[in-house]
Amino acid sequence: MQFTTHDCRGQSVAIGDEVKILDINPDPDMDEDQRDMFMDMIGARCPIERIDADGTGWVAVWWNGDEGTQLTLVGLMPMQMERTPA
Repeated sequence: MQFTTHDCRGQSVAIGDEVKILDINPDPDMDEDQRDMFMDMIGARCPIERIDADGTGWVAVWWNGDEGTQLTLVGLMPMQMERTPA
């Protein structure tokens, strides 16, 4: 089953749509470097990879770091993302 969700403006968002990350809620137990990495995602534009039944839209962000290329998946609630024009 494919789900859809909405962004902060009530616009429909589907898998493959590009959204701008407006806010992130990092885990409070993360170390400072990891938290900074997550907060640097704010403002990034990413395609929606999947959408959960609860309306969480998941985006993938790639990083080049000391340990090579890393992938981070971030779940965004509607108020944390804004669909960008196609």
